[in-house]
Amino acid sequence: MDPEQIDEVPAGFTRMPEGLGFGDTLQPSYRLIGEETASVGLVVADQHLNLMGLCHGGVLMTLADIAAATGVNVAIGRRGGNPTINLSVDFISAARKGEWIQADLEGISLKRLFGFSHGVIRNRRGVVARFNGTFYLPEHAGMWKEGRGPDTRLQGLGE
Repeated sequence: MDPEQIDEVPAGFTRMPEGLGFGDTLQPSYRLIGEETASVGLVVADQHLNLMGLCHGGVLMTLADIAAATGVNVAIGRRGGNPTINLSVDFISAARKGEWIQADLEGISLKRLFGFSHGVIRNRRGVVARFNGTFYLPEHAGMWKEGRGPDTRLQGLGE
C-alpha cells in the first residue's frame, strides 16, 4: 500500500456526533446503523497511531467497545447507556495510517440483564482484531450523567 494513500469512508456511514465522552478520542469516526446491527469505523489518522506508526491497540479496543455496545442497544431497542462488563480483544494484524478500519458485529445474544456480542475489525487486507463484549442491561434509568437519560441518550442513533 502506498503510505500516502488514504481510504475513503464507505457509502452509508454517517459521522458520529461529538460530545459523547471518551469516544470523541476516535474522531473523526463513523457509524452505520441497520435494523438489527451496527458497524463503526474510521480512517486511521495521526492521532490514532502508537510510537511504531501503527493504529494503537486502545483505538481498536474503543472501536470494538462502541460497536459491540451499539449493536446490543439496537437489538434491545435502546439508544445507549449500558455499561460494559467485559471486553476482550484479540489483535490479529496491524492497521496503518490512511486505512479504513471497520468494526462489524457477527452475533448478538440477549438475556434478561445482560447482552453479549462478538465481531471483527477489518481493513482492506483482512482481519485486524476480533472482539467479544458483555454489557449490563439495567432495569432502571439511574445510571445516567446529569442532562442525559432514557429520552436523551445518544440522540441521532439510527437516524
